[in-house]
Amino acid sequence: MHINERNIILASKSPRRKELLENIGLKFSVKPAEIEEIHRGAESFGGIVVDLAQQKGEAVRDLMFHKRLIIASDTIVVIGGEILNKPEDRDHAFEMLKMLEGKTHSVFTSLYVYDGYLKEAVKGFTETKVEFYPLSDRQISGYLDTHEPFDKAGAYGIQGYGSKFIKKIEGCFFSVMGFPIPLFSQEMYKLGYEL
Repeated sequence: MHINERNIILASKSPRRKELLENIGLKFSVKPAEIEEIHRGAESFGGIVVDLAQQKGEAVRDLMFHKRLIIASDTIVVIGGEILNKPEDRDHAFEMLKMLEGKTHSVFTSLYVYDGYLKEAVKGFTETKVEFYPLSDRQISGYLDTHEPFDKAGAYGIQGYGSKFIKKIEGCFFSVMGFPIPLFSQEMYKLGYEL
């Protein structure tokens, strides 16, 4: 069955996730999960990011009374064992970028899909290694002036101005952008869907 024959909900307000799914021809509605995201004690970064996506997906699933296919995701940036979420303000974003510059960090992006037709859920995550070039304070300040970093985990966007700082990437580019398109495609195929 083609996946667009289902009623699909994206449980996210992320414009990057919306764009990535539209780019593969998916037709869906957007219903962000109105929840406070909390870490519920997962023991690994992969476990944390999957749990966050599951929280979003389940919150939206519980609002829907008809059959739906619900897609959720989350992204965290990790360096030196520390999770970098979205920056609180300009100073916080500057501090994050200083942590990342000249080093390699990990981006964990999860997938949670609840299929209300099959009554099944699939979940997983990717880890992508991203290496930054060394950056001067002036380069970082100039980047902050673009306002791109302020709604992104780790305070940068790989698909925008932030692409200038990337020396090397090992793993899934789309996951760093915000959604693991190849993983999603494979999992949907296993459920019997064609994209």
